[in-house]
Amino acid sequence: MSDDPTRADDTTWGRAYAPAPLLLGVRHHGPGSARAVRAALDAARPGVVLVEGPPEADALIPLAADPDLRPPVALLAHAVDEPGRSAFWPLAEFSPEWVAIRWALDQGVPARFIDLPATHTLAWQGEEESPSGPGPAGTPLVKEAETREGPEASRSAERTEDPKGPEEIGDVQDAEDAGEVEEQVRVDPLAVLAEAAGYDDPERWWEDVVEHRGPGRRDPFAPFTALEEAMTALRERYGAGGRPRDLVREAHMRLQVRAARREFGEAVAVVCGAWHVPALREKAAVTADRALLRGLPKVKADLTWVPWTHRRLARSSGYGAGIDSPGWYGHLFRAPDRPVERWLTKVAGLLREEDRVVSSAHVIEAVRLAETLAAMRGRPLPGLSETTDAVRAVMCEGSDVPLALVHDRLVVGDVLGEVPEAAPAVPLQRDLVREQRRLRLKPEALERELGLDLRKETDTGRSRLLHRLRLLGVGWGEPVRSRGSTGTFRETWRLRWEPELSVRVAEAGVWGTTVLAAATARAESDATAADALAEVTALAERCLLAALPDALPVVMRVLADRAALDTDVGHLAQALPALVRSLRYGDVRGTDTGALAGVAAGLAERVFVGLAPACAALDADAAEEMRGHVDAVHTAVGLLTETLSGAAPTAHTDLRVRWRSVLRTLALRDTVPGVVRGRAVRLLLDDGELGPEEAGRLMGLVLSPGTPPADAAAWIEGFAGGGGGMLLVHDERLLSLVDAWLTGVPAEAFTDVLPLLRRTFSAYEPGVRRTLGELVRRGPGEPTGGAAPAGRTPGFAADPDTGRADAVLPVLWLLLGLDPEQQARRETVDADDYAEVGT
Repeated sequence: MSDDPTRADDTTWGRAYAPAPLLLGVRHHGPGSARAVRAALDAARPGVVLVEGPPEADALIPLAADPDLRPPVALLAHAVDEPGRSAFWPLAEFSPEWVAIRWALDQGVPARFIDLPATHTLAWQGEEESPSGPGPAGTPLVKEAETREGPEASRSAERTEDPKGPEEIGDVQDAEDAGEVEEQVRVDPLAVLAEAAGYDDPERWWEDVVEHRGPGRRDPFAPFTALEEAMTALRERYGAGGRPRDLVREAHMRLQVRAARREFGEAVAVVCGAWHVPALREKAAVTADRALLRGLPKVKADLTWVPWTHRRLARSSGYGAGIDSPGWYGHLFRAPDRPVERWLTKVAGLLREEDRVVSSAHVIEAVRLAETLAAMRGRPLPGLSETTDAVRAVMCEGSDVPLALVHDRLVVGDVLGEVPEAAPAVPLQRDLVREQRRLRLKPEALERELGLDLRKETDTGRSRLLHRLRLLGVGWGEPVRSRGSTGTFRETWRLRWEPELSVRVAEAGVWGTTVLAAATARAESDATAADALAEVTALAERCLLAALPDALPVVMRVLADRAALDTDVGHLAQALPALVRSLRYGDVRGTDTGALAGVAAGLAERVFVGLAPACAALDADAAEEMRGHVDAVHTAVGLLTETLSGAAPTAHTDLRVRWRSVLRTLALRDTVPGVVRGRAVRLLLDDGELGPEEAGRLMGLVLSPGTPPADAAAWIEGFAGGGGGMLLVHDERLLSLVDAWLTGVPAEAFTDVLPLLRRTFSAYEPGVRRTLGELVRRGPGEPTGGAAPAGRTPGFAADPDTGRADAVLPVLWLLLGLDPEQQARRETVDADDYAEVGT
């Protein structure tokens, strides 16, 4: 035995380091590889552990021992001058690299990263890349990288850290001809080995060979020796496998291994992708390796730990080294024994939570079926496919609907890692964490809805935080329509934390060190850079929602300047509703909106002056757009008048009166398109400023034979569209005018007006259309020119239809939870009691 108590017996030590160093080729995120790495390290007891990853992260390795650092996590590297240029190195609890790091920390052994520095990796991300195919270890540990341009960038696509070509990697021409490197087909080592073994599914082959076999019981190094032999054969056949940048990375790894052997001797263990093992075993000259690294591009980079999710480990997310079932792999790694039984028990628990009837008998039968399927398919143990088939047949009764839930919640999973406060972070990230804790708003990977009552202080703070983050481009939450309440004091958010949001926070750090300061600076910058008036008004609304009092004066100054210079009535009409909504939100949130009210009133005045001239000589599309503006301004003026009525009397308190005057002008001016004129009449009628007789007179003029059918149809669309069906139901005089005009349209013009009429009447509710049809079929009960008899509603019969009323009673009893027979007996008893009283 050796005198070193940390060293295993000489025989085992000799097998581990002959030849030196100990190369442990793994599949990234493979639980079988992770267990084998742990067994091999226990047997070899190396003096240093080298792991594939960016060397700049060496200082972050001790944090892996912090109990508050819970995987899945990722190393995040981003360019200091361009935070949007970033790369991730994700690690799960079943990742071999994570197991190696934790083993080194537990044993007090140094651990180091040896891959190409992130300073070069990020510099390469600015160039176009092609995605890397997944493999057992052929995919580099740098699996995701993002390239964006500044704080304004949108969400980037995940990419694999891949080489681009020989011109970018120094003297690759010494190893292979440049043209061959560019044209070489990318190789998926896992698929090649699976095909050679007679499997059509690479994942199933890997499960059978590695995941279900476990580490070597007699020789813990045997799995790595066999995998090295297979990868050596593949490298001899395919070379770099279409990954020319791997040659540069492997050159750097060889230099790091040499340096470690000089410092620690032969007891050096290297945990890396199995694809790289033959290259690291290769005897290469130091000068050749250094030549490959000469002249590489650089950027200044910062690194830290960030939370990750199982969902982002899935290959379906676009992640190059992803796996199909991170939740399943995590279960295989954690289960001490009987993994199939434990898995199916977990599935049964999930289905019970969803109110499905699943008993212990279902679990027993599912286990038996999975084992039978594995035996029939020649597999050593039931895999994911066997357990899935068993769950579908036994627990889901053949349905794929509950099976989709099992796949989403268990096979993939929504596990979100955690990072301790000691991890490096930009000041904005730290302030965000403080705000999340203060407001008890914990980030979660599972999507959920959050309802907020803005009358409560905590909910108001949550709303402001979420709005500020949205303004900064950190889309943690998206507002959705509230159910059950339409009040402005209610908000509903759909929340889901994605790992990429850490990059967004780093990008937003250029605007300030706190969420409030950053959002304020971003709002001021966006206001100055906005091109359209509507953008500035929308920004003012967002400032009020986010409670940014320091940014609002700047936004309002820009808004006033833009409004004064913008002469397009359409732009002004488009901007007014957002300003009025801002006033309402300000009232709910207790924000001073005095300056905003003045700008909104002034904007409304300019709309009043320019609207009528702007409606002249419009084509059909422009007229339809202008009708939308008229509707929006009408609603905004009503809200604005209510808001100003509670304040001190000003020159703007009669806005509604002047707006109705504008509507009268639009209704009577022949140069205004019919759809706008009809809409103006309808709005005046709804407000009570125009009587039914006057509205009927105007409709009669428009529907007279002298008006072209297309213009008349447009007028009807403006008048009767948007809920006008009930108006026609309750006013037979208007309905008879429309009916008489429609029956008199010439055949040659009917085809032209039909699309307009169908668009108008198809928007009505089915019940309204049915009632209109019945009224037209029955014909007017009274002369259209006369008033309805006293006590009679136009459009309805003189007496109630008791038969139709009785048909509703069963549904009414059901809604009220009453028994009709019991209610009938109760009414009989009441009638008898009254009879006795009478006698």
